[in-house]
Amino acid sequence: MASHRRPKPPARTRVTVLTATAAAAVALSGQSAVAAPGGPDKDEVKTEVDALYDEAERATEKFNGAREHQERLEKEIAQLQDAVARDQGELNDLRNTLGSLAAAQYRGGGIDPSVALLLSADPETYLDKAATLQQLTGRQLEAVARIQAKQRTLAQQRQEAAGKLADLDAARKELAGQKKAAQGKLAEAQALLNTLSAQDRSRLRAEEAGRSRAGEKAAPAVNASGRAAAALAAAKTKLGSAYVMGATGPGAYDCSGLTQWAYGQAGIGITRTTYTQANEGTRIGRSQLQPGDLVFFYDDLHHVGLYAGNNTTLHASNPRGGVKYESMDNMPFQFGVRI
Repeated sequence: MASHRRPKPPARTRVTVLTATAAAAVALSGQSAVAAPGGPDKDEVKTEVDALYDEAERATEKFNGAREHQERLEKEIAQLQDAVARDQGELNDLRNTLGSLAAAQYRGGGIDPSVALLLSADPETYLDKAATLQQLTGRQLEAVARIQAKQRTLAQQRQEAAGKLADLDAARKELAGQKKAAQGKLAEAQALLNTLSAQDRSRLRAEEAGRSRAGEKAAPAVNASGRAAAALAAAKTKLGSAYVMGATGPGAYDCSGLTQWAYGQAGIGITRTTYTQANEGTRIGRSQLQPGDLVFFYDDLHHVGLYAGNNTTLHASNPRGGVKYESMDNMPFQFGVRI
């Protein structure tokens, strides 16, 4: 996530130079470049890095959604496979019961030809020939009907499992693509930062820390009496934690990972991504916000934080800022959600 300040974007020619410089920085095998006189401007590099962080977080939230979908499919497939195994066992038991009836009939004077056919190598084909069922006894007819029903259930379950396996394969491919996209943007951002001198990088970190301290000072003390306030109180214990894409704690978070974790500490389960968290509760305007409400930013809702009071949010910001306080004016606010 970007630091969320919105300075004037650099000219296209300047961004092109910065991007080319980033590519050169990657070739330095991770070694920090020392800016020469007339080298990259700190503020322009920061603007470009913030834009890359923003793109990375969009991909991160899609990655989170794809991973959640994959995990859900894996659970559903496991449940279906368990059901298929269980029903196959029941089907085998039913066939054994019918075989016992046929054996008893044979001992009593010969087995009915239709039952013999049913117990042959291909009883499924036989069961489709309903006319032969007229020759069965009442108990045999009941057993055959139960076998037919179980076979239909098994066929449906296997078809559903096959469809979910195909969905799972697609989900895994999407997951890999979104992960690659996010990691690529983060790597490009780090390469740009490496083009700055150690002194400029230190100044950027100091500026980031200063904004967080200012936000923390502006945020009022909140008595954690309600679930929203309790979630905010939990999030406060994670100030300074690292931002890591896909992380949900306890040592690192991305933006929706922090909000999910914080509400979990308050005993409330919410979903994983910004896009689904936006529909978790009641949407409210800026004037209605109370500490602990979820606050969403950007028109595609790819960033979320916790309202901390006094126009301040507590959020997992980006790899440079981590979990920190920040003025809500630094990002394009959309709406709040009260859980």
